[in-house]
Amino acid sequence: MKIATMATGGIGGYLAVRLANSGHQVVTIARGAHLEAIQQDGLKLDGYDGTHCVRPWIATSDPAEVGKVDAIIFGVKGDGLEAAARACIPMVGDDTVVIPFLNGVEASDRLAQILPEKNVANGVAQISTTISAPGHIKQTGEFNRFIFAERDSRPSERIDALRDAINKAGSSAPATDDIERDLWSKFVLFSAVSGVTAAVRCTIGDIIANDHLTGLFQAIIAETASLARARGVSLPDTIETDIWSAAMALPANMRASTAIDLENGRPLEIEWISGAVARLSEKSGLQAPVNKTVYALLSPYRHGAR
Repeated sequence: MKIATMATGGIGGYLAVRLANSGHQVVTIARGAHLEAIQQDGLKLDGYDGTHCVRPWIATSDPAEVGKVDAIIFGVKGDGLEAAARACIPMVGDDTVVIPFLNGVEASDRLAQILPEKNVANGVAQISTTISAPGHIKQTGEFNRFIFAERDSRPSERIDALRDAINKAGSSAPATDDIERDLWSKFVLFSAVSGVTAAVRCTIGDIIANDHLTGLFQAIIAETASLARARGVSLPDTIETDIWSAAMALPANMRASTAIDLENGRPLEIEWISGAVARLSEKSGLQAPVNKTVYALLSPYRHGAR
């Protein structure tokens, strides 16, 4: 398959290495020092199973140089979605599938406003990765699952082909019969981890050890789950207790990417996390006071102010 990663950050870079190692023609869209390092020395991955290095079929900052591809792994920051989606257009053919792996639950709908809806799928990534240095991706933890489907979750040959490619490349891409359920299940957890670890400048261990923070965390879980159900998402009845159990099993020193971005003075994706829960809850006639407060607390730092 011809597969492009847009852009080649932690998620895109991880999959680019795995898929290129498996014999696929992989295009890495990147920029700056990261692109220069990939062009000069290849793309490296420190994975749970060792270190890997590949030279992509094409490494460029300009998708117009690529031509049509079979699939686009779309993994940019939420605020960069519109510009990146427009840049993807030269790579989109009649049956190209674009898989968004972004934080939040609105990426697929936002992409479908820019790209032809027939080309847009939906997805959720369950992996922890980062760019540790230009041209160098680091995986933290062994878990790596990429769940994706057509927007209506119907079976399709192009989804099956990409899923098979990822599974054969040494990662995990299980089938799903309800991508919205899977997307929102992760979001219920991530909205709480992101909101509390960023707003309080703390870790999961701090949350579990402090009754006040535990209550705050569980309140965000409840608000986000209520929103999902109001929007018709088929979450399990036990989602609130299931998510809290999952949170307690996380590494004690874990923080969300939002907290790490805040610490480093980088822009925050809060518009698509706590801000999204507050905004979408209002549209659904619900109250989400905790998410709304977290969004307000973090809003002065949205654009990267220290």
